[in-house]
Amino acid sequence: MSKSKETSKSADDEKKIDDEQSPAQEKVIEDDKSESSDSEEDNDNEIISDLEQKVSDLKDQLMRTLADGENLRKRTLKDVEHSKKYSHISFVKDLVSSVDNLQRALEAVPEDTSSLPEPIKNLIIGLEIIEKEIISTLEKHNVKQIDPLGEKFDYNFHQAMFEVPTNDNEPGTVVQVSQKGYILHDRLVRPAMVGISKKIDENNNHEKNSEEN
Repeated sequence: MSKSKETSKSADDEKKIDDEQSPAQEKVIEDDKSESSDSEEDNDNEIISDLEQKVSDLKDQLMRTLADGENLRKRTLKDVEHSKKYSHISFVKDLVSSVDNLQRALEAVPEDTSSLPEPIKNLIIGLEIIEKEIISTLEKHNVKQIDPLGEKFDYNFHQAMFEVPTNDNEPGTVVQVSQKGYILHDRLVRPAMVGISKKIDENNNHEKNSEEN
């Protein structure tokens, strides 16, 4: 009977010890769970941050790609427009040389044609009509003549071939056109070959007159 009581008492003591240890163990487990939860939350935040950075990088790449595509589209349209406007400039250069020859032939015709045979008169009239039609067709296709007689010299469209001493015009005025120029749209096909006025040097003129006297 005494032995049974001792056994019962021992069991009660062990149970009491277990009961005393149980809250402490539960606290350790809860702390472990809390640490594990914090670690998982940190990992989740890190993953979200990485994903947000990747999304930002992809968005930036997309915007750059769209900008490059738009720039390429604009350059392509500009190249196409440029090709349409100036692709035939070589043809125009060759054509205006033929126009020059036609105009020189007409300039060689005497002012008084009354003494010429009738067929020659009709030929001259026909050539003049052809010249006007050619010039009109060129202008229709944005090719314009540069005939700057009496205008101020402009190095962008004129090429000075010689100077003409005179006081009848302002210095630098085009007083003679040796060859007309042409422009296609806003591009120079060929400059006009011109002679420009130069003021007569009074000292040289006086010396020349003295020598003659």
